[in-house]
Amino acid sequence: MIVGGIFWSLTYILVIRHGFKDKTYGIPLGALCANISWEAIFSFIHPHSPPQLYINYIWFFLDVIIILQFLKYGKSEFPKFSIRQFYFTFLMALTTAFFLVLFITYEFNDFKGAYTAFGQNLMMSILFITMLLSRNDLRGQSIYIALFKMLGTGISSLAFYLYQPISQGSFLLPFLFVSIFVYDLIYLVIIYQKYRIH
Repeated sequence: MIVGGIFWSLTYILVIRHGFKDKTYGIPLGALCANISWEAIFSFIHPHSPPQLYINYIWFFLDVIIILQFLKYGKSEFPKFSIRQFYFTFLMALTTAFFLVLFITYEFNDFKGAYTAFGQNLMMSILFITMLLSRNDLRGQSIYIALFKMLGTGISSLAFYLYQPISQGSFLLPFLFVSIFVYDLIYLVIIYQKYRIH
């Protein structure tokens, strides 16, 4: 889990670097709101035990920076929105994501955050592909972001499957593990193809 956390931290750092370089944001809105909601809940409301808690703190801090990038640069990705509509959409997405993560935690009695973490990870993997295809360029993205994201989630998935009781007997979690890996691999291949074109 620590190794997976390190790869995800590197993913965030690269997303931030490319975001400032390309003057954009590197994580799609829905995924970004779900991420920071998960990190806030499992850092401050139902904190995990160390060392995962410290990883959550790092992720939360990095996601705050990515949200600031979204608010600074994101309006250009929504040309039909006014400024008020843009900020309202962000606040609605953040509020919805926060309570969705919180209530799934209570509903499934999952204070490890496994179902929400891997569920939103699948959503993120799909949204990364759609963002890349809709932009039709590599702004805010890189092959290392794609690779570290895949490694971070893949290693964490393997750790959960082998060592966490919540995964034993679950049909949903192994489905999420495999699905995320497949979509991350697709994303990596598309990124690689775009690098070859450029």
